[in-house]
Amino acid sequence: MTVEPEVARMPDEDAADPRDFAAWLAARGPGLQRFAYLVTGSANDAPDLVQEALSKAYPRWAELARRGTAEAYVRRSIVNANISGWRKNRRLVSVDDPEQYVAPQQSASDAVDDADEAWRLCAELPAKQRAAVVLRFYEDLSFPQIAVILDCPEATARSYVHRAVRTLRERLSESEPSHESSHE
Repeated sequence: MTVEPEVARMPDEDAADPRDFAAWLAARGPGLQRFAYLVTGSANDAPDLVQEALSKAYPRWAELARRGTAEAYVRRSIVNANISGWRKNRRLVSVDDPEQYVAPQQSASDAVDDADEAWRLCAELPAKQRAAVVLRFYEDLSFPQIAVILDCPEATARSYVHRAVRTLRERLSESEPSHESSHE
């Protein structure tokens, strides 16, 4: 008798019946769309990544549902596709209007919302770090669950999150003096 090692899995309560892909998708689809948007930062690319991930998962649905790894498989597919796309296009930077990237002088009455600032900073992170931060703080997943989705050791998942948080803190501290001076 072969015993498989215990692997951290994300619960797939909606995947009890392997034939019920449509019901699982109806329940998890909106969450997967939000996840893809947060990973990519693009409302245009997110649906394509979800569709691609689901098309890969569908032929393996019975096995994924039986093992309880459907959610992790689809999320990992989304992350991997985003990273592959990023690698292909990382040297290409399309800028229609460079003026839109210049931070305007803000008065105290029209300060940038904290969530917008956090998103801007997260969007500048490398793809795997951004995915790890989204999984940890938006999806509230544990490090073992993040490791499953990112297909890496748990220590690497922790490293991605910690490096991203350190980078975000550094960028926030760099931007604080400019915010203070713009409010005078």
